Amino acid sequence: MIAGSIGRLRGMLRKEFLQIGRDPSSIAIAFLLPAVLLLIFGYGVSLDARNVPLALVVEAPDANTQAFTAQFEHSRFFRPRYFQSIQQADRAMIARQVEGIVWLRADFSRQLQAGAAPIGVILNGVDANDARIITGYVQQIWANWIAARARAAGSPNPTPVSVEPRIWFNPAVRSRDYLVPGLIAIIMTLTGSLLTAMVIAREWERGTMEALMVTRVSIVEILIAKLIPYFILGMGGMAGSVAMAVWLFGVPLHGSIAVLAAASALFMLAALGTGLLISSFARNQFVAGQVAIITAFLPAFILSGFLFDIGSMPVAVQVPTHVIAARYFVAILQTLFLAGDVWTVILPNMAALAAMAVFFLGAARSIARKRLD
Repeated sequence: MIAGSIGRLRGMLRKEFLQIGRDPSSIAIAFLLPAVLLLIFGYGVSLDARNVPLALVVEAPDANTQAFTAQFEHSRFFRPRYFQSIQQADRAMIARQVEGIVWLRADFSRQLQAGAAPIGVILNGVDANDARIITGYVQQIWANWIAARARAAGSPNPTPVSVEPRIWFNPAVRSRDYLVPGLIAIIMTLTGSLLTAMVIAREWERGTMEALMVTRVSIVEILIAKLIPYFILGMGGMAGSVAMAVWLFGVPLHGSIAVLAAASALFMLAALGTGLLISSFARNQFVAGQVAIITAFLPAFILSGFLFDIGSMPVAVQVPTHVIAARYFVAILQTLFLAGDVWTVILPNMAALAAMAVFFLGAARSIARKRLD
């Protein structure tokens, strides 16, 4: 009995690998799709602000104002434009020609000599994240200029408090180091669900699934034969994505490769199980692809914590995030890449991934049995 099952499973696996070799679409989904998406998102998505158009209004130009505004001209963060009046600058910001205004009033130099020279900073708050980033950049330029001016005059730093910030886990403050690990989780969600969903749907379209149904091969053997080859392909795509993150995008990997491989395997099983579950309902490739995008990719992109902080979401929205596998994989990847093997984060999330893998694979087996028997 066992020998016959192993023989049938060996034959099914040989069939699947031959089919993969003859049909390059599976290889493209496993390797080409993650590489293309990672290149597009890795280079195209950034939370850093660069070349921000900024209005500079100087009511009474002199040596002091020129020295200060020169800091913006030499900064890679800003692309300054000069305006004669605050009214002109206001109109430019309303028209979205500039994202902010730095306003030096007519008495700037006089107040600077007196020891306190406030500057006016007006920002477009439509994008709250950009507004906070630009505020930080302007404050840093202002603090650096005040400190440099004090050193040049041979006087101590005039600020009563010296702030020395330390940033943990991402000292370069590069959004790419934070985004790329999350991108891997999102992309592999799409890849894993598409691999099994579309491939089995193709079997239904071509009529080969019905041919398998009349053989002695059991539903468990069919599912295992489908799972193993595409698990290998998915892990290969995962390895390629990690290699691109480290060597192409320069994201540091502080955690263990073994832990990364174990977490990736659990996540891939959950993603492939999602695809198997989708394939139990969708009998053609177009429907399977659409369902995979709607039920796997989009929720992972929006509700995994990759771009939007889950803690800032309403409670009614936070609840569904607990059934999204990408949420746990994003937390694991960002921890492994940026912080290392932090077990208090890794172990609970790996346990959640294991539970989701068991659930999706079990659900796929249960539903597929009803459809095939």
